[in-house]
Amino acid sequence: MHYLNISAVSDMLTPVENLMLPDLHRTQTPQTLELKAKLFRGLSDRSRLAILEALRDGPRTVGEVVEATGFSQSNTSNHLACLRDCGLVASEQEGRYVYSRLSDPRVAELLILGEELLTGVARGVHTCVNYNTAGEA
Repeated sequence: MHYLNISAVSDMLTPVENLMLPDLHRTQTPQTLELKAKLFRGLSDRSRLAILEALRDGPRTVGEVVEATGFSQSNTSNHLACLRDCGLVASEQEGRYVYSRLSDPRVAELLILGEELLTGVARGVHTCVNYNTAGEA
């Protein structure tokens, strides 16, 4: 069984930011729960999730992500910007092309764990009426 190492986040923050980061391993404060909920809200959008899935195989240009997902270039670019702002995707320029990639291998692990969990609970998720998909009442 794999556990995500959330404490690695503190290595990327400045000392001031680090002081504001709650100990995510031991506390379940409202701030910690809101931070976790924000992460999962970012993953709950079908477009962003499809883009993350497209990047699991490695870095891609916007055009390659568009081809993989079938989304418009504008939609893809907007969601990639959101994912970059949230720290889930990183981009690097190589010549005239910008390649986007998952910022951390644990993002791919999280997607895989989601698939594994869904295998066991798919029936319940499918019949759940508490969390409707976008566009449903």
